[in-house]
Amino acid sequence: MVNVPSLARQEAQAAATVRARGAAYRARVLAAAPPAFAAYGEFCAQTVHSPTQGPLWARAWLEGRGAEGLIVLLFRDGRPALGLALEVVRHGPVHIARFAGGSHANGNFPALGADTGEAGAAMAALTAAIRAERPDIDMLALERQRRSFEGLANPTLALPHTTSPNIALSADLSGGFEQALEWGGKRKRRKHRARARKFEQAGGYRLVEARTPAEVDALLDAFFEMKHARFVEWGLPDVFAPPQVQARLRALFHAALDADRPAFVLHGLEVGGRLRAVTGSSRTRDSIICEFNAFARDELANHSPGEFLFHENVQAACAEGLAIYDFSVGDEPYKRLWCNIETQHADVFAGLSRRGSLLAAGWRMLARLKRRAKQHPAAARLARRARRMLGG
Repeated sequence: MVNVPSLARQEAQAAATVRARGAAYRARVLAAAPPAFAAYGEFCAQTVHSPTQGPLWARAWLEGRGAEGLIVLLFRDGRPALGLALEVVRHGPVHIARFAGGSHANGNFPALGADTGEAGAAMAALTAAIRAERPDIDMLALERQRRSFEGLANPTLALPHTTSPNIALSADLSGGFEQALEWGGKRKRRKHRARARKFEQAGGYRLVEARTPAEVDALLDAFFEMKHARFVEWGLPDVFAPPQVQARLRALFHAALDADRPAFVLHGLEVGGRLRAVTGSSRTRDSIICEFNAFARDELANHSPGEFLFHENVQAACAEGLAIYDFSVGDEPYKRLWCNIETQHADVFAGLSRRGSLLAAGWRMLARLKRRAKQHPAAARLARRARRMLGG
């Protein structure tokens, strides 16, 4: 565990460093602890941010991690400019600061104020503050980032970056559900009715939204079981299996229940009294984002309970008046049935030390190679086969 200076010393040192590089900026670099979460909550209330950089997500993934969690707040002329919720992990001898939640965080966007100033100056101030307070951190790895969000450009892209290997797919709902049904084929409604009849014959079905802690636990238990079976089938390690990952997801969805319009929500399809499909989603002002999903590999799998639940979720999003249903990162056939928007995210790999700079350059090159491979179907199939043989 890295020794972290006291809160007062942290603030004084970080602020002094930033003033030396640019008089307009002041920074706070805080270890994950209740005062840091409170400060981040106040900061986020005055900024735009993705759900995966919001205060609920930050607390769920960083609580209890101390020096392994980091809240970085940048102010310009006393007003919130940019905030990041980060976790610090080791890669061999190198310490990396990445978005809280690691690979579970997608479509990321920092907490951003209305005026961050010139992006290069803001990033110089931010990196100077992190170097001053945490000289052990060698590299920033800010992956799967939106290039813009709610009309604001992402200033972290002033740092060295590349395009993410995987695209993100989403459905434009501005024309309503009838128009959404037309995209990717006109047979959606007929298929949906046929599946509904099959589910009625199998004991009836109902749609579930988790509204209590017990319902959250039930849907997550089912999801973890379904997803584990799927990873075994693929021959890949289960990224949801670690107990700390499951505990943090439970904490996140439990905490979200306190809001009138929860920022994170679980939906399920129950057939014959058993959960057959589950989605976990986040919300923005005008969209819903599917963060994860799974379906049971049982006697009803051939009737596509996962696609049935997506159909219902998209219809509900249209009824709510949302503009976008975001299927998140990854290109899959079931997403193509609905999606008419492709988004290229960005990966920032920026060195804060000499060895961090070397690693960052290598990771940017690797990301470019992965992206090129995924653009060629034969190469992509070969890569997937190799990944399964090597266990991820």
